[in-house]
Amino acid sequence: MKVGIVRFPGSNCDADVYRAVTEGLGESATYLWHKSNDLEGADVVVLPGGFSYGDYLRAGAIARFSPIMREVIDFARGGGLTLGICNGFQVLCEAHLLPGALVRNQGLRFRCHDVGLRVENADTSFTTAYSEGDLLHIPIAHGEGQFVAEASTLDELEAEHRVVFRYADARGEATPAANPNGSSRNIAGITNAEGNILGLMPHPERHSLAVLGNTDGLGVFQSLLAAVCAWSRHGSEGAPLAVAGVSS
Repeated sequence: MKVGIVRFPGSNCDADVYRAVTEGLGESATYLWHKSNDLEGADVVVLPGGFSYGDYLRAGAIARFSPIMREVIDFARGGGLTLGICNGFQVLCEAHLLPGALVRNQGLRFRCHDVGLRVENADTSFTTAYSEGDLLHIPIAHGEGQFVAEASTLDELEAEHRVVFRYADARGEATPAANPNGSSRNIAGITNAEGNILGLMPHPERHSLAVLGNTDGLGVFQSLLAAVCAWSRHGSEGAPLAVAGVSS
């Protein structure tokens, strides 16, 4: 598996993703500069966390128009596995690859700490290494992480099982107290209708190596590897890339 990690001016979690892939999985990763027009044969594209273009206007609003995003949008709309973490989630929403928006946290404070994360759907290309209901401990670091959408959109996400991660307490309950930013329905991560694009605010790459004291996030990358391997085995028979079930 080759993972392409987009580097915008202001990205600061790109190296964390690189290490999660190369050290956590032993797979290949390459950086993709924001002015490039080449995804360099990546099997998976990751938009990492940070403050792309200084998060001027709105978080992710300027990055959405960078040259590399033309390639990312084509790749994602063509079924390519695409992961947006934190600022990357914001970029995906700005690019209309995912519904809804990320706005200022409730309380207007930057939040940086571990959160409880419940796996809502373990049948996606990003979560097959987990089981439904698993409770993970993953770091957040964002000021604009409150996921909002119209009620009809939220209902659609729920009905189609596209809510992949939800903020939860130590008992696995999605309580208001467990919600670090006021996100609607405690939503922490969602997919598109086709299941090949995931956006989430918490940082799985920061808990992906044993040296970090926690590997709860490694499953996201293990799941991607399994999806790519499955597609490689069956792709010639017409199987879709998003084979399973279907980031500031």
